[in-house]
Amino acid sequence: MIIADDDHIIATGLTSTLKALGHDVVGAAPNGQAAIDMVKQSPVDMAILDIRMPVMDGLEAAGILWRESEIPTIIVSAYSDEVYLSETGERGVFAFLLKPVTPDGLRAAISVAWARALKEKEQAGRVGQLEQTLKNRQTVERAKWRLVESLGIGEPEAHSRMQKVARDQRVPLIEIAMRVIEDDGPTMKLVTNRA
Repeated sequence: MIIADDDHIIATGLTSTLKALGHDVVGAAPNGQAAIDMVKQSPVDMAILDIRMPVMDGLEAAGILWRESEIPTIIVSAYSDEVYLSETGERGVFAFLLKPVTPDGLRAAISVAWARALKEKEQAGRVGQLEQTLKNRQTVERAKWRLVESLGIGEPEAHSRMQKVARDQRVPLIEIAMRVIEDDGPTMKLVTNRA
């Protein structure tokens, strides 16, 4: 873990509490930018950042840590300001603690932040898979219509021919579709000669 708080006493206290809870602490930074720099040298699984710090505040640092390294953040603050709380959702902040931080509160926040971050990563992975599936379907559709137009056959026949070539060559349908779009001579000959 990494800690960032411009109050050295609070940073030291958080470090001690985390170590007592069994966590490794890479270091304590005086601001968000220093925390980002430390993470580049020693990767961590989670960050605990004060919300208001000089140079770079905790929210900005949390956003960078999440976007660049998928490091979830717990924000620690003496303020329960609604403006700050409303900005945490999109910035890699998965838990919020008010000072003074207790060991039980910190333990719970770590569990919540970790669970939420894993769920977010899982959902992002699903979105990526869905986007790839959609892209593949669009490619297959383009290839199918290329065959329809060039061979004067129906859409089901074009699809069936590409599937047969894919099965015969033991390759994914998307690979045959890309070859058809690229006008790969041997593939086009195979697809054209299928009856």
